[in-house]
Amino acid sequence: MSTGGDLLDLQPSELRFPFELRKQSSCSMQLTNKTDKHVAFKVKTTNPKKYCVRPNNGIVLPGAACSITVTMQAQKEAPPDMQCKDKFLIQSAVAPNGAITNDITPETFNKEDGKVVEEFRLKVVYVQANPPSPVPEESEEGSPRTSVVEDGKNASSTDAVTRSQVDTKDKSSSAETWSLVSKLTEERASIIQQNQKLRQELVEDLVKCSRTVSCRFEVQSFDKSLAVLDDFLSTESGLQRLLQRSW
Repeated sequence: MSTGGDLLDLQPSELRFPFELRKQSSCSMQLTNKTDKHVAFKVKTTNPKKYCVRPNNGIVLPGAACSITVTMQAQKEAPPDMQCKDKFLIQSAVAPNGAITNDITPETFNKEDGKVVEEFRLKVVYVQANPPSPVPEESEEGSPRTSVVEDGKNASSTDAVTRSQVDTKDKSSSAETWSLVSKLTEERASIIQQNQKLRQELVEDLVKCSRTVSCRFEVQSFDKSLAVLDDFLSTESGLQRLLQRSW
């Protein structure tokens, strides 16, 4: 939307700045000379420290246009409800033919002596730099958001099943190992028991022939062998070797 006078046509009718914290923002306006004369203009604002206007004054040739860029400095905080009270004033007046920007003085826009000075007032409007994306509408097959939630549930369910399978495998492996250890322990006890029984029977047989020197020597050798076997079966290393052979 444009705002028009007898001298200039101004577009737009308000200055809209994309607002984002700690970032500069710019917008532009255009002045079009509607006459066959040179027209001088000057841009003022209620908050000059906040805005940079380039150019802030100049001469628009007959039938020509001039583009003006307004830059808002980076802001540290947003105003309440994103409402801005800043305003701009654009003044214009007929200038002598052949006038240039350096010829513009404060008296150029003096309304005395019947001089025609047009004024346009523009308000400042803040708009969100990154507006939020609209929420997708539900389709016949279901809402995308619901689908995402369901996917999350399916992923969680899959993870739970995987963990359950791993736990079951670990438990099964532990049970098999414990069963093997128990079996080997029972076999060790049975071997020791049989060894004691055989030893007792041998001792009884050898006692009968202990009167001879040769029998006494065999008894001593057998006793040493039995002692070695007992030591082997009674130590943990012996059991570990037995387990290794079983594996």
